[in-house]
Amino acid sequence: MTVHIGTLRPAPGSRKRPKRVGRGVGSGHGRTATRGHKGHKSRSGFAQPPGFEGGQMPLHRRLPKRGFHNPLRVEYQEVNVGRLQELVEQGRLQPGSTVTPEILYQLGVVRKRTAPVKVLGEGELRVALEVHAHRFSSAAQQKIVSAGGRAVPYGEVH
Repeated sequence: MTVHIGTLRPAPGSRKRPKRVGRGVGSGHGRTATRGHKGHKSRSGFAQPPGFEGGQMPLHRRLPKRGFHNPLRVEYQEVNVGRLQELVEQGRLQPGSTVTPEILYQLGVVRKRTAPVKVLGEGELRVALEVHAHRFSSAAQQKIVSAGGRAVPYGEVH
């Protein structure tokens, strides 16, 4: 027997017919449609809240709160001056060019387009670059300027 796309069938016993509920009492799955009698789970639109433990006090409410969460914390994406030097050596940045957070995003150096960028001083920078960023460490600023470049604040972060 030759096998064609039109003669392909699943292996016997590998496919089970779905349970068809609510199709009359003769089907064996009529009336309550396998949901049981009354209660939350029998109602339409029921959704169990995450963490619900059957009415027992949930674990996230039993445990004490700890520490302090600052709602105004600004999370910076960090870029070292050594990474900028690597990009120049790879030919992905030209010496003397302007580096902005948008360019760093396009090069895949930072992951988020909108999050602020801070330049840190790890590594060496041997070429002049005009670096625009939201923040600079003092070491990074010193290395950029000593290489003949400029460290330009990108704008205030709120």
